[in-house]
Amino acid sequence: MTSGESVTVPVSDRKRPQRFAAILRSQMRNIAPFLTLICLFGFFAAASPSFATLDNLGNILTQISVTGIIAVGLTFVILCAEIDLSIAAIANVTGIAVAYFTLQESYVNIANVPMPGWAAILLALALCALLGLVNAFGLTVIGIPSFIMTLAMMQIAAGISALLVRGQIAYKVPPLVSTLGSTSIGGIPWIVIVAALMLLGGHLVLTYTRFGRYVYMVGGNREAAEYSGLNVKLILGSVMVISAVCAGIGGMLGVAHFGSAQQNEFDTYLLDSIAAVVVGGTSLFGGRGGIGNTIVGLFVLGVLNNGLDHVNIDSFLKILIRGLILLAALVINVYAQRLRERTAD
Repeated sequence: MTSGESVTVPVSDRKRPQRFAAILRSQMRNIAPFLTLICLFGFFAAASPSFATLDNLGNILTQISVTGIIAVGLTFVILCAEIDLSIAAIANVTGIAVAYFTLQESYVNIANVPMPGWAAILLALALCALLGLVNAFGLTVIGIPSFIMTLAMMQIAAGISALLVRGQIAYKVPPLVSTLGSTSIGGIPWIVIVAALMLLGGHLVLTYTRFGRYVYMVGGNREAAEYSGLNVKLILGSVMVISAVCAGIGGMLGVAHFGSAQQNEFDTYLLDSIAAVVVGGTSLFGGRGGIGNTIVGLFVLGVLNNGLDHVNIDSFLKILIRGLILLAALVINVYAQRLRERTAD
């Protein structure tokens, strides 16, 4: 080849960087949370020798378990491009209800209704399912936006909690709930096992069942789902009930884990659960994401909260940092949606 000859680069080779960039843009919502998790873990492991230990990993898993259980149902809701602001209040009222139907010690000043353990559990689960059905009815039949409907339900559930305990604290729950919420098997807390099983179950439903495909269809393009003959209202109502039941289970086990049932006990779990789903990369616009993303989001929050405790950062600064990370996740979420729409055009 002489100096005057030109080299022709194959078209396929020239398009390779463009394809890579397109793949990177399309997967940004999934890649960013994972990179954030790695960076956080590396930083805290270097900053504190007590952070990267098996014992502390167990602490992180335990700390995110209740949030993980609640976030399973919320993932279904957000995948349908809806929101459920009542999850923390429903978790609280369910935990209080299971204690309300359990015989308390004489020093507990609550006029409760003691029942057998199995009955207390079933009644508490029936209560959270009923509240979920009310959310579903308001959303699908009356046509109230999920934001407003679940905001109202948040107040309703908080009111029921207040009526049941009237400012008092209950401590005893049925033996099964106490076992799953506060004991271990083989050194692994039962609450971690329950959270893992529920996350796995949610992933299997979303990935391998017809209902899971319908959830993605409704979230991805609701109008197209309706034209294809899908009962969109049934799917939306179902995910609201699933969200309430998951919140209720998290509330019952959380009460056993904390050792008490009282008003406003789960207030922080609303933001934590939403943050876990959104930080993990599930799209607020629906149709993109899943339980895998929620798991990554749970670990991001768990590592962040636990790591900040290990490096002794001011508690007020800790709240600010969590807020900034949530804001960054929201920016990535919206930006990824815009890239998707631009690519589709």
